[in-house]
Amino acid sequence: MAAANNFFSIVAGVGAGTGRSVAIKFAKTYPVVLLARNPTNYESIVQEIKSSGGHAIGISTDVASESSVKNAFAEIQKEFGGKKLAAAVYNVGGGFVRKPFLELSLAEYQAGYEANGKGFFLFAQATLPLLLDAVSSSPHPPSLIITGATASLRGSATMSSFASGKFALRATGQSLAREFGPKGIHVAHVIIDGVIDIPRTKSYNVNGGVEDGKINSDAIADTYWHLHTQPRSHFTQELDCRPYVEKF
Repeated sequence: MAAANNFFSIVAGVGAGTGRSVAIKFAKTYPVVLLARNPTNYESIVQEIKSSGGHAIGISTDVASESSVKNAFAEIQKEFGGKKLAAAVYNVGGGFVRKPFLELSLAEYQAGYEANGKGFFLFAQATLPLLLDAVSSSPHPPSLIITGATASLRGSATMSSFASGKFALRATGQSLAREFGPKGIHVAHVIIDGVIDIPRTKSYNVNGGVEDGKINSDAIADTYWHLHTQPRSHFTQELDCRPYVEKF
């Protein structure tokens, strides 16, 4: 097997929570590419990784735009043309609209699919050829890891836009797992069933405010790394996680 430094990883959808934790976790082993529409979402994380001795770059990318995704992967090719892709994480959380259905505009309804359906389609089409190219030499099975949500399983009231997008994301992930698993690609969908403990949610009264009532994003990152390092004899296609007191 080739050394891990001959490989790189990609995290799409980077912010203060899961994206940051996953990027930092994977950067301990691989150079990492951070994709987000707003550079302010990844700039501090890139610096944090570099200051810890890792290597990271950020690229401003709208995953729902075909041209933006193509431009991003052209930049990735320039930066990492001599390396192979070990892991790609789709953590995009866009399209969250909470609104009564009869008050939704068509654009608002489509927002969930744009981020979670169309965006993942473009991301997967860009990453899967690179992951396939790494099958024979990657230290761990090349991985495509997808961040899902409670809405991946249940369309709650006033959440039709977000849920329809997350349903599409989950369904596409299942299809890809069945198509590319036998080719050596580990496609895994993770249902994050709860509120993540980040600065923006500090004031949220979740699960009565009990200790550990929110999900720790570093624990999510540990789970993603575990999925990436699973052997071919033991692929997990779907995994759900929640705080111990979360109702489900």
